[in-house]
Order: sequence, then structure tokens, then C-alpha cells
Amino acid sequence: MLALTRRKGESLVLNNNIEVTILEIRGDQIKIGITAPKEVPIYRKEVYLQIEDENKAAIHPNGVEALKKLF
Repeated sequence: MLALTRRKGESLVLNNNIEVTILEIRGDQIKIGITAPKEVPIYRKEVYLQIEDENKAAIHPNGVEALKKLF
């Protein structure tokens, strides 16, 4: 993991097309702004993990075998 220090108003650039800006610092909370192309999905990590779990649950072992038999 790369750890960087940023102040309010400062930014990071990721992959030449995503900018993360520190908007506000209040106690132990930091408000960030993200500028990215519309096709780049952005999720809070806890939401992303829930999506992953739901996708895994949607794949039933018998369903995968049935799909294999179709091809």
C-alpha cells in the first residue's frame, strides 16, 4: 500500500484520468471528491464487498454445470 500525505484542496491523479481531491477534513473524517470518466465504477468498499457476495451467491453450483452442458 502506498501512503501519501495530502492537505485540504490537494489532489491525487490515478491512471491519468481519475482525480481524487481532499475537500474537507473534520476531526477523524475526510471528505473526498472523485473526478473520473462515467464508465469507471466507484463504490465504497463495504458496498463493493456486498456486491461481490451477492454475485457469488447468485452462482449456484448446479447452475454452472447446467450451463456447461449447454455448450
